[in-house]
Amino acid sequence: MDESTQRELAVHLALLRKEKRAQSGLEPRLVPPDEATAYRVAALVAEELGWTVGGWKIAAMKEAMQRALRTDQPIYGRVFARFIFESPATFEHRELLNPIPEVEYAARLGADLPPRAKAYSEAEVAAAVASLHPGLEIAECRFMHDAAFPAPSAILADGAGSGSIVYGPAIADWRNADISGREATLSVGGVVRRRGTAKEALEHPVQPLTWLANELSRTGIGLKAGEMISTGTLTGMIRSAAGDDYLGDFGPFGQVRANFV
Repeated sequence: MDESTQRELAVHLALLRKEKRAQSGLEPRLVPPDEATAYRVAALVAEELGWTVGGWKIAAMKEAMQRALRTDQPIYGRVFARFIFESPATFEHRELLNPIPEVEYAARLGADLPPRAKAYSEAEVAAAVASLHPGLEIAECRFMHDAAFPAPSAILADGAGSGSIVYGPAIADWRNADISGREATLSVGGVVRRRGTAKEALEHPVQPLTWLANELSRTGIGLKAGEMISTGTLTGMIRSAAGDDYLGDFGPFGQVRANFV
C-alpha cells in the first residue's frame, strides 16, 4: 500500500469519525497489508482529525481475547481527549457505533515515557504511573459487524476500535494492593452480567502498560504525562442498548458508571 493510498484511507476513516458513521466492509485495495501499515494509517487518522490525543487503549493481552479479535498479539489505539470522562458518564446510544462496554483498569501517567533505544522495565513504567482507576472502555468501530466485516488490519487502522474511556476515583495505595487478584464485575441495570480478574485477563495492569510503552518507544511515538491508558478488558465484551446502565464494580477499589440514553 503506497503512501497516497494510506492517506486516502486515513482521510476516509477520519470522516467516518467526524460524522459518527459506520459502514459495511472496505474496498480490498484500502485494507492495509500488515499491522505496521495499519498503525501508520491510524497515526494519519489522528493527524487528519487534529484532535488532541488524551490516551490509549490496549486489548488482547492473552490468547482468548486475541482469538476473539482475530490477532496473535496485543493491539493498541489512540483515545482522543474529548472522549475521556470522569464517572458517572452519560452517552446517547444513537450517536455511538455499536458501543461495547468493557471493565478495565485505567492508568494515568505522571511522567513521560519517551522513545529510547533501551526497553522500559515494568518497574520504570510503574514508577511513571500517577494513579490507577476503575474504568470502563466504551469501544466503538467504524465498520459494521456484518458479513463484510474487514480484516483485522482495517480495525487497527481505525484505532483498534477505540471510543471512550470512563474512569472512577483513584485507587488508594494501588502499588501495595492485590490488583491482580481482585474480582471486578460488570452489571447492567443492577444485574451482574460479567466477572473477571486482572490475573486471568492480563496478569497486572502494569504488564500491558509496559508492552505499550515499548511498542510506542520502538515506533518513535512514546507516552506522555497526563495520558490515560485503558489496560485491557477484565470481563470480556458485551452488547449494549439504549436505556442500559453499566456499573463496573471493583469492590474496595471503587466503582465506575456509564449509562446510555
